[in-house]
Amino acid sequence: MARAIWKGAISFGLVHIPVSLNTAVSSERIDFDWLDKRSMEPVGYKRINKVTGKDIDKDNIVKGVEFEKGRYVVISEDEIRKARPEATQTIDIFSFVKANEIPLQHFDTPYYLSPDKRGGKVYALLRETLEKTGKVALATVVLHTRQHLALVRSLDDALVLITLRWPDEVRGVDSLELDKSVREAKVDKRELDMAKRLVEDMSGPWAPDDYHDAFRQTIMDLVEEKASKGKIATVEQGKAAEGGKSADILDLTELLKRSLGGGKTPKDKKTAKRPRKAS
Repeated sequence: MARAIWKGAISFGLVHIPVSLNTAVSSERIDFDWLDKRSMEPVGYKRINKVTGKDIDKDNIVKGVEFEKGRYVVISEDEIRKARPEATQTIDIFSFVKANEIPLQHFDTPYYLSPDKRGGKVYALLRETLEKTGKVALATVVLHTRQHLALVRSLDDALVLITLRWPDEVRGVDSLELDKSVREAKVDKRELDMAKRLVEDMSGPWAPDDYHDAFRQTIMDLVEEKASKGKIATVEQGKAAEGGKSADILDLTELLKRSLGGGKTPKDKKTAKRPRKAS
């Protein structure tokens, strides 16, 4: 079973669904560490002044944002801490949109959501509601001290969360500056028919087990071969920390009624925006 990297709750209206966030992808890229060939000890990165080439003590390092070419505004650690969004441990749904309305270039990282504690029934209710309406939920969530725009959607029996890039991070297609040879191209019907036939001839079912990273496989085979011949050294590894809080589930029927206006006034609708400064 996948290890949860975050625990909290999906929140919409007055309904809270306790969930765990699990990684849906893993990086399989080769990680080449720097080692001292004389002792096989790890080699770190030195702090060096790029102008003088001299070492610099960490106490003399500050963080700056380039305001103009070669001109920086210094931001203190205290100012950075205050600007960070509060870790609320909730996936705050603020709207629902049609599943096909969000352009692919906005998609970032997928995660699986699993129900926590007694959240199975309401988890299934949200999944079925999204499935039947053809909608996805737009939400905000704080992960690793950063606020993300995200969507929640159904996938078979589960719910998935996909972080989205903020709109100002996505370049429009017009940035390609495509000329008339592309924008106003008149495709020959005979050529189009041949291209369509070629596509059909090369078409087949999605078979992910057939695809492999040849470079990674070659390197890992080489690692296995060298290790089997005793050409291996031991390097200490760090340990990753985990943590987080879980949330309690309240009476579902009553909360749904209240969220629809049949009881107490629900929470104000949240607007997704990049935080400027924490209160």
